[in-house]
Amino acid sequence: MSQPWPTEIRLASDRRSLRVAFDDGRTADLPAELLRCESPSAEVQGHSPSERKLVGGKADVLIASVEPVGNYAVRLVFGDGHSTGIYGWGYLAGMAEDPEGRLQRYRQELQAAGLTHE
Repeated sequence: MSQPWPTEIRLASDRRSLRVAFDDGRTADLPAELLRCESPSAEVQGHSPSERKLVGGKADVLIASVEPVGNYAVRLVFGDGHSTGIYGWGYLAGMAEDPEGRLQRYRQELQAAGLTHE
């Protein structure tokens, strides 16, 4: 089975989330904080799982812009200047699976490391 393909990507008017609709009928609202803290960029993910960085203090981050990258991804530019993540369709589809649960788990991970999301 092929991966879901986005049929619509829309930035919320308050710039705090990205709504993604997929050709399999799913729709997800992805919070800007989650998208920023789990950016697929090397800056956040590193070059191996051991290099992954926890990014705290992004509860109020906004998405400044959404830029298409070919026909396979978008680049998100955030209000804090981060712009190096390329969000492929498969990555977005994965994030669309329980985004609130993912955000909650991320915040728990921050707390365990002595960091805060605010």
